[in-house]
Amino acid sequence: MEARLSPGGEFGLHLTVGMVLLLASGYVFHELAEAVMGQEAITLLDVQVAHWFNMHAAEPLTSLMLGVSAVHSVAGMVLLFCLLAVWLWRQRAYYWLLALVFSVPGGMVLNVALKHVFQRARPAFEDPLVTLATYSFPSGHTTAATCFYGLLASYLVIVRPAWNVRVATVALCLAMILLVAFSRVYLGAHYVSDVLAAMAESVAWLAVCITAISTLRRRRELKTV
Repeated sequence: MEARLSPGGEFGLHLTVGMVLLLASGYVFHELAEAVMGQEAITLLDVQVAHWFNMHAAEPLTSLMLGVSAVHSVAGMVLLFCLLAVWLWRQRAYYWLLALVFSVPGGMVLNVALKHVFQRARPAFEDPLVTLATYSFPSGHTTAATCFYGLLASYLVIVRPAWNVRVATVALCLAMILLVAFSRVYLGAHYVSDVLAAMAESVAWLAVCITAISTLRRRRELKTV
C-alpha cells in the first residue's frame, strides 16, 4: 500500500490515481451506454432537452455555438494539436508530447469506433440547426475537447507549482470542455447522454495514456540512476 501511494517509484501514486480514474470513468460510460441502449429514463430526458434547445435557439448564441463547434471540429483540433505539440517540443516536454500524440488522435479514433458499435441516430427536428449523417453516441467534438484540454490541464498542473495557477488552469480547461459539450447539445447535434459519455470515455482514455507515459518515464529514469 505504501508503494502504491508513493509519489515516486515506477508503480507509485501516479499508477494508483490512473487506475482509479480509469475504473470510475469506465463505469460511468458503461452505465450511460446501457441506459441509452436500453431506452431507459435518460433517453426521454435527452429528447426533451434536445427539443427545448431547438425551440429556443436564438442569435447571437447560435452563431457563438457554431463557432465553438467549428474550432473543435477535426480541422480545428488538428490546428490546436499542432500548436500544443510545437509548444511542448519547445519546452522539451518530450514525454508529454508523446502523451499528446497518443491521447488526442487516439481518443478521436476510439470515438469513431464506439459510434459504429452503438450506432445511435442523431436528434431529429423539423427545423434543425445542423444536419449530420454520422452516428451520435458518443460525441466526437466533446471527446476531442476533453482529451485535448484534459491533457493540457494535467501538464500545467504538474509543471506550475503555484496553486492559484493550478486552480485557474483546471477551471479554464474544464470550462472549455463544458462549453464544447453544451454547444453540441444546443445545436441539436447530440443528446445530453452523448456528451456525458464522451467525457467519461475521454477521461478513461486519458488515464491510460498519461499513466502509461508516466510509467515509461519513471522506468527510464530509474534505469539511469
